[in-house]
Amino acid sequence: MKKKILATLISAGLAVSSLTACGSQNSASAEAATTQDAEGEAADATDAGSDTAATDTVAAGDDLLNEIKERGYIIVGTEGTWSPYTYHNENDELVGFDVEVARYIADYIGVDVQYSETVWGSMFASLDAGQIDVVVNSVSYSEERAEKYDFSDPYNYSQHAFLALKDNDEINTLEDARGKTAANDPTSSIGKYAEDNGAILDEVGEAAQAVSEVKNGRADLTFGTTVGFNDYLKQHPEDEEVFKLVVTSDPEPNAYVPVVKGNEELVKVINEALAQAREDGTLSELALKYFDLDTTQS
Repeated sequence: MKKKILATLISAGLAVSSLTACGSQNSASAEAATTQDAEGEAADATDAGSDTAATDTVAAGDDLLNEIKERGYIIVGTEGTWSPYTYHNENDELVGFDVEVARYIADYIGVDVQYSETVWGSMFASLDAGQIDVVVNSVSYSEERAEKYDFSDPYNYSQHAFLALKDNDEINTLEDARGKTAANDPTSSIGKYAEDNGAILDEVGEAAQAVSEVKNGRADLTFGTTVGFNDYLKQHPEDEEVFKLVVTSDPEPNAYVPVVKGNEELVKVINEALAQAREDGTLSELALKYFDLDTTQS
């Protein structure tokens, strides 16, 4: 895809959608900033059957879909701290675009959904260990990940971007990021994107910390998505005059559901659910609800 390097200076009137690659009700608090880089929390220990569910999943093997149906619920790994994709609202309810996508998939299968809130750095380890069945956290595809996991069809698209201080005249394009310090999680696709474009990582695991590193001058910039950064600025209007947003790519698919290899039937039914959600308008409605624009089309 032909790359465009667009430099967009955020004005005080910016309020498109929401901040920070890989729900239900309300828009929310957004202490998250870079895509797929936010720190999650452990699953609620009071959630009925969580320990048993992990054991059940380990035994699922090639017949994971039938195991899920017999169990009566699907265990979904998600962060819970990455607004507007997966986060807690003012009532401490787990909400967000990915949270509602996961619920739609569960409804299509005909089971309940149990969310396991997990820090991004351990998300795939939880999947490998059978503690969760799938990850619904706007996970990006990579050839390295595809060696171990099968991926659903994409269900959302995003544009890469970075935040830098508005008065930093040395960083205005993607090329300017080469040799500069970027606050990002090295285990995320966004962190890899930063490194692939010559940035030196200031390794942080939490999105809010990444923005703070830039604001305090300890990092030159932080990479994320336009949706994620717009959410941050919407929730922190005082920072609209502090930061500039530089868009660094055309829209690209950024959200897939990974499943441990050997579970083709589960991947098939997930794709059926996503196709139905696209056809009946649900994906577009969720994008408009959480991002203020339809990001579900390329």
